[in-house]
Amino acid sequence: MQTPQTPLLARLNWYWILQGLGWSAITAFLMLVNGPFLARPGAVLACILDGVSGLLLTDLWRRYMKLRDWNTRRVDKRQVLVAIFILGPLQLALITIISRSLVGVADGGSWVPMLLLFWSGIMAAWQVSYMAATALRHANRFESEALRLDVLAKEAELKALQAQVNPHFFFNSLNSVRALIFENQQSAAQMIDQLATLMRYTLASSYADTVPLKEEMEAVQSYLAIEKIRFEERLSVAIDIAGGMDGVTIPPMAVQTLVENAVKYGVEQSSAGTEIRISASHADGHASIEVANRGALAKLGNSTRIGLANARKRLLHAKGGNASLELLERDGWVRATLTFPLSS
Repeated sequence: MQTPQTPLLARLNWYWILQGLGWSAITAFLMLVNGPFLARPGAVLACILDGVSGLLLTDLWRRYMKLRDWNTRRVDKRQVLVAIFILGPLQLALITIISRSLVGVADGGSWVPMLLLFWSGIMAAWQVSYMAATALRHANRFESEALRLDVLAKEAELKALQAQVNPHFFFNSLNSVRALIFENQQSAAQMIDQLATLMRYTLASSYADTVPLKEEMEAVQSYLAIEKIRFEERLSVAIDIAGGMDGVTIPPMAVQTLVENAVKYGVEQSSAGTEIRISASHADGHASIEVANRGALAKLGNSTRIGLANARKRLLHAKGGNASLELLERDGWVRATLTFPLSS
């Protein structure tokens, strides 16, 4: 699998890009205000070196701040004061040396207060801009880390929910085998074969967030074959899967959980047995999967409430907030319905 390439904008060194642009703009401004004097020998080079000295001075200050871990602070007025009262005068001293060396300007220093104010202001603006950029970068990192941790937490919760499903299902299946093994060994052997099929499915699907409905229904049919051996004529099943639904993905064991409840509270509770109907269809961009059994909505036991809550949480994790799992009684049928958008 190829590693996703980092976007170009994220690979650029924005510090040096902005440093270069900023100090180039300041150099251009110096040339503009000193236009009448640029004809003097060394004047243009002096303006360029003024910008270069400012770039190097601010970069050295940045390195010192990183060395002392000062660049992690959101707001520090002392850094602005350093820029005004130390970096500004230092920059003025540097450009004075450059000007006297290259141009030889000497007018008694009447320009010093104005230039000191100018360069202190430039350094203060640089410091504020640097702190703002640093704070923004740290905020983006914290947001990215929070999102990453949120994804990891949801994945861990989903795995924990899936881990709760499998033991619950297998205990029920093993109880079915135990009930039959002394009555009909051949039927018990068939039941174990179906259980092995289910074990392979659950082990394979435990590493996936979703599975195709076709695979889930194959596992459901294996489970119903087990219960058909156990309940014989008391259990009848009708399955109606609409075209185009086989490839729709759902959380593993989602339909299986609903079918187990239908068996437990439909077939087991009725001496005459009952019918279980499983249907799947789609319309208007939404998929609907229903498991229904004849009977009344009984008071659910604690294990069933956990199973339904588990299935609902896994559905929300896999399909988003627009997904739902509803359980209701209507027209003599108890219906459990999964609904979710096909685009999720």
